[in-house]
Amino acid sequence: MGNPKRIVILGAGYGGLAAALRLQKKLRRGEAEVTLVNKHDYHTLTTHLHKSAAGTDHPDNARVDLKEMLNSRRTRLLKAEVQRLEPTERKVVTDRGVLRYDYLIAGLGSEPEMFGIPGLKEHALTIRSTNSVRLIRQHIRYMLAKYKTQPKRLDYLTFVVGGAGFTGTEFAGELADKMPELCRLFDVDPSLVRICSIEAGAAPLPPGMPRELVRYGMEKLTAKGVSFKLTTSIRECTPEGVRLSDGEFIPAGTVIWAAGVRGNRLLEEAGFETARGRVAVDPCLRSRQHREVFIVGDSALVLGPSGTPYPPTAQIAVQQGRYAADSLLAQLHGRRLPPFRYDHRGTVATLGRAEAIGVVGGRAVTGLLAYVLKLLADAGYLFTIGGLPLVLRKTVFRRS
Repeated sequence: MGNPKRIVILGAGYGGLAAALRLQKKLRRGEAEVTLVNKHDYHTLTTHLHKSAAGTDHPDNARVDLKEMLNSRRTRLLKAEVQRLEPTERKVVTDRGVLRYDYLIAGLGSEPEMFGIPGLKEHALTIRSTNSVRLIRQHIRYMLAKYKTQPKRLDYLTFVVGGAGFTGTEFAGELADKMPELCRLFDVDPSLVRICSIEAGAAPLPPGMPRELVRYGMEKLTAKGVSFKLTTSIRECTPEGVRLSDGEFIPAGTVIWAAGVRGNRLLEEAGFETARGRVAVDPCLRSRQHREVFIVGDSALVLGPSGTPYPPTAQIAVQQGRYAADSLLAQLHGRRLPPFRYDHRGTVATLGRAEAIGVVGGRAVTGLLAYVLKLLADAGYLFTIGGLPLVLRKTVFRRS
């Protein structure tokens, strides 16, 4: 059979983990050595982080131990941080040493896109990781406690959410649900709290969401106390608040930035052709410059039938990870796969407790039904990566 091929997977996000699980299931014994590199020893359920940030869920519920899912005899887990890629030399430099590869699957994820807005990087908080959401939830409580010492400072009770896409909208809904409890805890008048969603587009939620669902979602969130400023962008963020494109300045003690992501800069710095950090891949999800490199997840620029890029979501990342693994296996065995085709299975956005909107099976759904469908989809994903024990641990026996 010859020497086993060296396969390196970068990142244990939705795409990287899906690729690793697929490979350890389908690779023949002795055919390849697979190394999964991740800076943490856990997989993060990033689509759950908005709840942890708002305080409606425990941060640990968004973490899954990688050792529970990986077969150590088939996949080596290396807890390390990638420092740079050298694709012409087929090597990856990490803080734990250098890895050489025959095939690379890069699922390095994304980073916040600040669009050059002054002060945003320094003064805004982002929903990125379990540590970042711990900071946000503690900061929110700190602001309420701080207000009690300076009751004239209403800016301490003002929470600005930059961006009304999925993350921003879902976070605003969770925070609105949590705020009455926090106000009781800190003895704060709830009517003084302001949650303001700032969106540069004409409507919240991603483009393409049916108009009636957007209207329903805005009505539900407005009833919870969320206010919207649409067709308005943040032009500057300061320690005192945000200045908007219409000239208004909103004094705010808390600014959460959720208005966009870009691909990981490591790929750009390595010389891959990118657009906002996302690598344009061929129909088999390979780099056009380095055919032994597959790009999956938020850093992959994949065009849909209309010629526009698919948005970076967990759903497409999982499908890309599985396809990249299958495509790599096909190359090893001298076969070719048909081009990657995204199977869009529906979209659901939560609006807080027991409320959601979405399109599933081509049908618009709202309210409790949409919320239950979202829970079922989440449970389905947990089942695919960890079986029934993981589903039970993260649903029935979850930390409160």
